[in-house]
Amino acid sequence: MLKLFNAGLGRTGTTSLKAALDRLGLGPSFHMFDLVSDEQRLRQWEGALCGGERPDWAALFDGCTAAVDGPCAVHYEQIAEAFPDAKVILTVRDAESWWRSTYDTLYQFVLRSAEHPPAPDSHQARLLRLTSTLVWDGLFGGRFPDKDHAVEVYRRHNEDVVRALGADRVLVYDVRQGWEPLCAFLGVEAPQEEFPRANDSAAMRQRIAQAASAGPVSAG
Repeated sequence: MLKLFNAGLGRTGTTSLKAALDRLGLGPSFHMFDLVSDEQRLRQWEGALCGGERPDWAALFDGCTAAVDGPCAVHYEQIAEAFPDAKVILTVRDAESWWRSTYDTLYQFVLRSAEHPPAPDSHQARLLRLTSTLVWDGLFGGRFPDKDHAVEVYRRHNEDVVRALGADRVLVYDVRQGWEPLCAFLGVEAPQEEFPRANDSAAMRQRIAQAASAGPVSAG
């Protein structure tokens, strides 16, 4: 059962947050990369989120005590309702740099797939369908390349999370702040070691290139 989840969009430090939560012993933590690397799980999520029915969140997050990235950000209200005691973290960063980082990394999967359409029912095709339903055609209405529109959606999303769930339940958090605000919010002791920094743009571009290949890839 989820005890906490992140409602921040991708490229706001979600992979670093996952590593931090696992280091704190608050995992196992779900991440969108679990779907990139696991064919069976991708099919499960695609069926639940692309079919128009209300998902069974307990089943989808089975085995996880924390979750970050992807579906968590888009369906944060439903997830918060399904797990009413779960704490919520909202990872944020500067909006303009967020858009540029997302366009140069995650959105390249869309562009690569348009240039070289995946075979129907392939791993790549299912991943494209899921991410498009959730994010590119869903949250951004098919207009992500329009920077002004995407930045406005990003800012509105962050505001809506706090407004909908309440400031007392949500930690608005920049991973550059390190351990202290995160651990204070979670009620755990901060480690002495450096906060994890994971998944820079170069590493993400490599993962995107792998995801655009024929089959599932390692989450790294």
